[in-house]
Amino acid sequence: MDRPRTKQDRTPSLTERRKAATQLDIARAAAELFADKGPDGTTAEEIAGRAGVALRTFYRYFRSKQDAIGPLLASGGDRWRALLAETGPDTGLAEALESAAVASLSAPGDVAAEGLRWTRGLLRAAQDDPALRAVWAQVNHDSEERLIPVVARLAGPDADPLEVRLVAAAATSAIRVALEAWAAADDESAETPADLVVRCLRELTGGLSLLTPER
Repeated sequence: MDRPRTKQDRTPSLTERRKAATQLDIARAAAELFADKGPDGTTAEEIAGRAGVALRTFYRYFRSKQDAIGPLLASGGDRWRALLAETGPDTGLAEALESAAVASLSAPGDVAAEGLRWTRGLLRAAQDDPALRAVWAQVNHDSEERLIPVVARLAGPDADPLEVRLVAAAATSAIRVALEAWAAADDESAETPADLVVRCLRELTGGLSLLTPER
């Protein structure tokens, strides 16, 4: 029997897609200005001007200039969850989490590369900016919440809801720690983001019963 369609299955409307595109344009503009001038030297008016939107449009979507980079930091997690949701039913949950994460970080073309480039710069800037760190923390919290129903569907109807939450929390934390470690590293020949994500996922999720093969 086919499972009922959920809110996560719904195709976004044209209005929602345009809104998301505008938010991402503003996020890129904010990231560009932060890279050039730093968050303290950038105003919301400058971000709106760079993005080609009115200041009132900026404040319709974001409360502050730091909030504006949220969609850019969230884009990688969005790709990961979308790939994870497409996983076939015969793939184990542990393998699915890892494969989708690696694929989201290794996608061909410019999208993944651009996202990682901005992520590295923003995470480095966040070390000295509490407001940026708060945005990064919120992005990870939201990603974890959105991951829960994806994990629940892959784990099956008999999965313990607490174990599902633990998997979502551990997997989200693994990717967060991996990206932070990669962003802080000075050696360009060090491990790639994908390598670090695999290491962190295996370390943080290795003891979770929902992911063990014998379950």
